[in-house]
Amino acid sequence: MRIVVVGAGVIGMLTAVECVRAGAQVDLVDQADIPSASATSYDRCRVVRTLHRGSPTLTMAAAHLHEDWSAMERLLGSRFYHPSGALTLMAADTGGNLAMLIEAGASVQVLSAEDISLRCPHIRFEDGTKAVFEPAAGAVLADRALLAAARWLRDQPTVRMHRNSPVTEVDGSGEVRLADGTVLTGDSVVVAAGPWSGGLLPAGLVMGLTLMRQTMLTYAATSSQAGWWGSPAVLGLGDERDAWLMPPVLGASARLSAASACRAVPEMTDHETPREWLDHLTDRFSALLTDFDAGAVTGATDAYYLTDEHGEGPLLAELGDAVWAYAACGGMSFKFAPAVARALAGRAVGRTPQPTGLDAVDQPRRFAAAHLRRRSS
Repeated sequence: MRIVVVGAGVIGMLTAVECVRAGAQVDLVDQADIPSASATSYDRCRVVRTLHRGSPTLTMAAAHLHEDWSAMERLLGSRFYHPSGALTLMAADTGGNLAMLIEAGASVQVLSAEDISLRCPHIRFEDGTKAVFEPAAGAVLADRALLAAARWLRDQPTVRMHRNSPVTEVDGSGEVRLADGTVLTGDSVVVAAGPWSGGLLPAGLVMGLTLMRQTMLTYAATSSQAGWWGSPAVLGLGDERDAWLMPPVLGASARLSAASACRAVPEMTDHETPREWLDHLTDRFSALLTDFDAGAVTGATDAYYLTDEHGEGPLLAELGDAVWAYAACGGMSFKFAPAVARALAGRAVGRTPQPTGLDAVDQPRRFAAAHLRRRSS
């Protein structure tokens, strides 16, 4: 059996890995290098945690993600998961979120305001704030994970990699045409091209997707900022609980961002951060961190992702019997990548997929078989 995987971001590459493990031959195609620094999932740090505030379904689905990433490390033979822990700030009433974590079987601690001050002296928070600490949570160094997956796939005799090969058409029967005229044929095709997927999907599906752009800051915490080093990832910062901080781990710089730095855009352009968004995040974190130094902001990056009409992701679509499209990647896609990849590979090779706990993946939307021709997204 041969599977064609379009897109070599984290979902595409881990799906290719799982297809190989299931005994399939794989053609992995990307419009850039494999891996590519331009991929949305090629980033420094991604937080992997169980708690998803207000969502028992997502919290339950995320219960074993740290185990999934640890297992992927062992398989790929490279270290890229760091169990730094994750601290989620919230109002004084933590009961509902705590109950969700306990039901999911997660190891968890409730911290008082005094505990938070001792553990994270660099965080500003309101009186009465409490926090949930997940010691098993951590950070995936995304670029290292993608490099490890690419190395593993290159060593497999059943894998063919097609670098710098834009896809122009995907036929519902399993044919994939590249820009140079090459036609790849598979028993199944998986389209997992991240925000570029919109250019290869049926109009009826694309109409329900929104292209988002997000700004993230890179911050060089100094040796005098002792609270940054060895601290957990911190989520739920600010009055709206939408900002987060990924501390420096395994040589990576700290990363800072917030939902307020995400905005809908009509098309993908560059990755340069407009000054207004750099200033926006600088101002926000100046108010959120006690020892924030605007001069220690070493860079800013803009990334793109697709969400569904509800502003969420991921989303899986079945396009006939031979083509599967992982359409909306969303902000949460990376952390669920090992589980999503297993499910995609299972469908591609004709096996009953392992449930992920994500309704939009376990119950894909179905569309009639379509001839997908690339268009501008």
